[in-house]
Amino acid sequence: MIQLNRRRVTAITLAIALTVPAAASSIPSPRHQSLYRAMTALLRTGVAGVQLRAHNNGGDWTASVGVAELGGPGRPPTGGLFRAGSITKTFVATVVLQLAREGKVDLDAPVHRHLPELALDDRATIRTLLQHTSGIFNFTGEFLPNGTGEPGIPIFGAAWETDRLRTREPEALVRFALAKPARFEPGTAWSYSNTNYLLLGMLIERVTGTPYAAQVRQRILTPLGMVDTSLPGTDLDIPGPHAHGYQSYEDNGTTITTDVSRQNPSHFGAAGELISTTRDLDAFIAALLGGALLPPDLLAQMRDTRLAPGYGLGLEVNRLTPHCTAIGHTGGVQGYLTDMFGSPEAGTRVEISTTLGAVDPGDPLAMGRIERAERELVTTALCGAAG
Repeated sequence: MIQLNRRRVTAITLAIALTVPAAASSIPSPRHQSLYRAMTALLRTGVAGVQLRAHNNGGDWTASVGVAELGGPGRPPTGGLFRAGSITKTFVATVVLQLAREGKVDLDAPVHRHLPELALDDRATIRTLLQHTSGIFNFTGEFLPNGTGEPGIPIFGAAWETDRLRTREPEALVRFALAKPARFEPGTAWSYSNTNYLLLGMLIERVTGTPYAAQVRQRILTPLGMVDTSLPGTDLDIPGPHAHGYQSYEDNGTTITTDVSRQNPSHFGAAGELISTTRDLDAFIAALLGGALLPPDLLAQMRDTRLAPGYGLGLEVNRLTPHCTAIGHTGGVQGYLTDMFGSPEAGTRVEISTTLGAVDPGDPLAMGRIERAERELVTTALCGAAG
């Protein structure tokens, strides 16, 4: 996820579009009303727009609030494309686990067995990459326990503005990270690191002989009919209708707000380049949690959080209420925040794309407000009373 907003967007036009199953009443149910309230609460934190897909035993419900473009009258398209950020990691993890099922990789083998040229610590296994226990520095920067930070490549602000169309190579980003001191010995602690998933993308290519993106398409996107999902590589544009994302930053005392919808996805690669829709992400999380992509033993390992706080093998697992657990992933790149979760015990799923408005990605107070509102919306969608 990225960090947000020092200034509120003023006079944002509020709009909503609803689609309900054909048999549903035209009068919103109490559940839909509670979802709408939670969406508008998120909008009031200063984001530009929100689109949502919520599923329960009554079918799918889609809605959007806010605007697709600052200063414009149109709402975010409920079927629109968006940058899904770190949700990419769940796709990468699924491919790695499929390779493990096929006997092509051993999750507990050292990564250097496949990528010897990087001279990785031999205690860094594939499993430690998947669950962020490798200790490898995060190439986008680290927040340290003492409250200080160790910068990585620019990911917001004026420095990123001058850099955002530049192409970056995965191996160069990995080598940048490996030149930094390790956070801890592999397997002894947990720290989220985008570098882990760049390494997994490289590993997939080394094992299969084809780019990781081709494996994701072959194994997941094509079988599930996810025709609107892409791994764009270095393509700058979102290839279809979409809401625009923005960032604000201070430059010599002046607040500048820019449209960051066009950006080079190679800044994140296998750690966060995915573009998708709520419909496609719903198809993916339903198939994954339903056992269509992995056998029960590997899916259980993917959901196992004993070694990491709320994180398995490419899956976030959060107990929201005593009877409702959110399983999926969040995502965040410049201008866009995404949530994709299912709750098997509740029989519910939710996918959310939030587009940022005139927000400063370096303001932790604003980020906290937005994250709390996002969590409330996810909880309402997954754990609220059936509508």
